[in-house]
Amino acid sequence: MRKKELKLVVTFHTTADAMAMEKACKQYDVPGRIIPVPRAISAGCGLSWCADLSVREEIAAMMKKVGIEEEAMHECMV
Repeated sequence: MRKKELKLVVTFHTTADAMAMEKACKQYDVPGRIIPVPRAISAGCGLSWCADLSVREEIAAMMKKVGIEEEAMHECMV
């Protein structure tokens, strides 16, 4: 089992947005992975993007570039 760490968790309005995020991150070599939305967070879609806090600005810039809109960006123990 993984040790829980403070991570950036990006939630989305739709599953399609979450899937677009995964595709765009692979295309632009942005680190992170798709995870189920943690219980501590309420979101419209059941999927979220998890990454280190250090790449927050990189993720935000890439999302703006490709036109993906997040529901919210959280700092959460995952």
